[in-house]
Amino acid sequence: MAISNSTQKPLIVALGDPKYVGQDYLEEFKRDHDFAVLPATNRAEVIEQLPKFIAANRPIDAFVIRMGTPPYEPFDEGLLKGLLPSCRIITSASAGYNEFDVEWMTRSGVWFCNTVNAVAEATADMAVFLVLAVLRNTSLGEKGVRTGTWKTGLVPSRDPRGLTLGIVGCGAIGKYTARKAAVFGMRVAYHNRTRLSEEVEKEYGLVYYGTLHELLGAADVVSVSCPLNQKTTGLIGREEFKAMKDGSFLVNTARGPVVDEEALIEALESGKVARAGLDVFANEPSPNPYFKTSDKVVVQPHMGGLTDLAFQKSERECFENIRALFKTGRPVAPVNEISVTKL
Repeated sequence: MAISNSTQKPLIVALGDPKYVGQDYLEEFKRDHDFAVLPATNRAEVIEQLPKFIAANRPIDAFVIRMGTPPYEPFDEGLLKGLLPSCRIITSASAGYNEFDVEWMTRSGVWFCNTVNAVAEATADMAVFLVLAVLRNTSLGEKGVRTGTWKTGLVPSRDPRGLTLGIVGCGAIGKYTARKAAVFGMRVAYHNRTRLSEEVEKEYGLVYYGTLHELLGAADVVSVSCPLNQKTTGLIGREEFKAMKDGSFLVNTARGPVVDEEALIEALESGKVARAGLDVFANEPSPNPYFKTSDKVVVQPHMGGLTDLAFQKSERECFENIRALFKTGRPVAPVNEISVTKL
């Protein structure tokens, strides 16, 4: 449906239908904003449809990118240049944003927002699930049931109570993970580039380690939840595995490339790492074949934020950042800073 050119409301366009945001919420949002959907399902369709949509309607003021980004990636100038010069903000329903060219958006005067809290608790749930799964050796147990070997090869597994969980990157996801792990009687430690306040550490029962290697040496289970960027790519590599306790466990719900997968495989095969729980991989959706076959790995297909409530929260967070920009001149939680706001 064509959008009226006579309206003075900002035009907000979503890449695909935001199915989880809620119809009541969307109707309320449309009181102050015009809203439309670009029905493109992949990168080529966006490049084809975007200029046609603008020509048939009018320039777009804000662009919403929902979950399920791989068919469109990367989100760069080649894909999104048609939004310029009118677009003031691009929002993403994903927490990670390594697939977004934020530098290009900043140069172009476009705010960019990811979701800060929407998928945090759901991802923390996945982290705790994987912690329990690797401690209890569920992959081998399930295999025994399915193949008829029952408990063959199983020995008493590790109990979480009294073990130390070391969180690498204690942001929103890490804090939720800490709180949930404490329910199972785990001690929780963390390492960040910037230490949290004493009040926050007390609230979440956290012990701080000043260096990554100190944390790795103290942890029985390491949970990775830091964002992927140039500084964190390959953050957990051979030297880091050497710093871990013998027979420790690793869980990754962040991004695959944060962990050097070849080094992880070496650590698993040597016994340095007893088992690993992975929700993310360097080469998605075709991970290293080792992870598909090894009994030492519990795997999930990047499912951390894949819940109905997380999707609702993430889509609403996108719209709330847009609402705030057009109401106050600034989004709620921008990734970048725009020095000159478009008029």
